[in-house]
Amino acid sequence: MERVRAPRPTVAVRSVRYAIPLALLTAALVSGCGSSGTDAPRSPAGATTARTTPASGTELCVRVVTHWSREVLEGGTYGDYQSMGLSNRQYDILREVVDAARPVRREQGARAAEELTDRLTRARCAERYAGGGPTGGPW
Repeated sequence: MERVRAPRPTVAVRSVRYAIPLALLTAALVSGCGSSGTDAPRSPAGATTARTTPASGTELCVRVVTHWSREVLEGGTYGDYQSMGLSNRQYDILREVVDAARPVRREQGARAAEELTDRLTRARCAERYAGGGPTGGPW
């Protein structure tokens, strides 16, 4: 008995077979990347913010340094400034703030250390970005 083979699909049929899943995957990825308008941007610490315009250099510095200073105070160790997403100057501010906050945390508690961290971070970042941003070369 001879086997009968089904006719081989045409190029168009084979293309559709791969095109449909690819189109569905693309649609899922694109719709997942969009914003419904109800999602607010998140800060590094995960808190929802109402800001819709880009942060100034000072505000960005304050947010990232505040976030990482709390992480360092909790964990006790620093990471690499580049892996933290900090500039060299922001990392210098971070170390200065954490060095000042550690004894306060030991002697007066976490709340006092957080308040000091917030004040020092805002002051140092404002100094750094007073003219709108750093000048000169990247180093």
